[in-house]
Amino acid sequence: MAIWALLSWILFLLLCIHNLASFLSRTSDRRRLPPGPNGLPIIGSLFSIGKRPHESFAGLAKKFGPLMSLRMGFATVIVASSAKMAKEILQKKDKDFAGRIIPDAVTGEAHYDLSMAWISPGPCWRNLRKLCNTQMFTSQRLDALQGLRNQKMEELLKNIEPLSLSGEAVNISQLAFATALNFVSNAVFSVNLVDPLSEGAQEFKDVVWRIMEYAGKPNISDFFPLLKSLDPQGIRRHIKVSYDHLHRLIDDFIYQRLESRESGAPRKNDFLDVLLDHSQEDGSDFDLRYVKVLITDLYIAGGDTSATTVEWTMTELLRHPNTMKKVQRELQQVIGAEGSVEESHIPQLPYLEAVVKEAMRLHPPAPLLLPHRAETDVELCEYIIPKHTQVLVNVWAISRDADYWERPMNFMPERFLGSNADYRGQDFGFIPFGSGRRICPGMPLAVRMVHLMLASLLHSFNWKLPDGMKPETVDMDDKFGVTLQKAIPLLAIPSKRFDCGY
Repeated sequence: MAIWALLSWILFLLLCIHNLASFLSRTSDRRRLPPGPNGLPIIGSLFSIGKRPHESFAGLAKKFGPLMSLRMGFATVIVASSAKMAKEILQKKDKDFAGRIIPDAVTGEAHYDLSMAWISPGPCWRNLRKLCNTQMFTSQRLDALQGLRNQKMEELLKNIEPLSLSGEAVNISQLAFATALNFVSNAVFSVNLVDPLSEGAQEFKDVVWRIMEYAGKPNISDFFPLLKSLDPQGIRRHIKVSYDHLHRLIDDFIYQRLESRESGAPRKNDFLDVLLDHSQEDGSDFDLRYVKVLITDLYIAGGDTSATTVEWTMTELLRHPNTMKKVQRELQQVIGAEGSVEESHIPQLPYLEAVVKEAMRLHPPAPLLLPHRAETDVELCEYIIPKHTQVLVNVWAISRDADYWERPMNFMPERFLGSNADYRGQDFGFIPFGSGRRICPGMPLAVRMVHLMLASLLHSFNWKLPDGMKPETVDMDDKFGVTLQKAIPLLAIPSKRFDCGY
């Protein structure tokens, strides 16, 4: 033990010397960077960030401005906290900042370097993006899957009906997650993956959340590269368990399908068949590794973000009963008491759309966009951002900026009525899916799923808080990760409104 203690101290001393030398060599460069806190020797501003970086960065931005730089160990991090700065980075300098900083946690996934979310723009990234945009998320493909989405909504309502008769509370997040997950699973593999009311659904949700949590968690390995091999917080080891769980499941589906195709069984014509066709084309570099990683990305993003948005929206509606009544009144006027919700109704529901946008403003699915990287030395607002510098866009802070939004802390869906703000990342005060070339490719599907799920829940059932809980006492704390989940899951009691034919 003594020798290990001695080696640890020697390693720490070398680390300190190296970091101090690096800091001194960069002192003159910092004059070219945006303003920011000086921080402590060696560790910089690490202690200023804590477990809720989105809030810490927002607080520091009030002192140092909407574009600031922080020294965090060996890393320099640039943080944008205003719509103007977001536009500079994501639109005007989009190409220059299109790279990715890959968190050490993500390297716990086998073949992480093939993930569309993490690779930098290049031929591989463009091919993956093109494949998704032309085969999975086109309007034509999404329209073709409309019947499947309606089927999942019918299953959702059927699962809730017994609970509405018994007066039991519904775990909104679990049910929404399972519904979104089963849709993705059917679109990819033509099978349901989980029983929405089973423990398995919650267990799978926990697996996905661990990936989101650890991938977004401040990690000392990212700021002191010499420590990466040690994984001092155990983040990479823990996230690997969840990635491996998903990969084993996906491997089983892939190899079953390969055997089925070889035996001459009829095609499913789902997304897996599309990917396998693509991988088996002559001269294609798109092998089974790409197939597995791309499907993993779809599972992680497809279930978590939609469920998170549905849960936060329902939470805000339960805290604002009059707003919920307005939504239900609009639904009844458009659909009627005996009708069931169809996707064709959604464009006729402007107030529901405003409610969803306002919930996403206050509770953006990704509080910090995935970390961008400067591809070259970039001049930005009279500052110089050095090549390979990490750049973060604080969507959470932008969404609550009092210089941009009137009464930003209030839930006011009416602010979006008649507004041109949409989900495509052109209004930089409202960018829940990001903007520019790195905008979330699954945005068209997520928008359809969230609106359809909420419309179905609100048209078919009335909702109340359990145990006499009052709206003002609902806990609104969140848990930070790549996404921003509700810390205490929302439980709500349904009661049937109409017989909507399911």
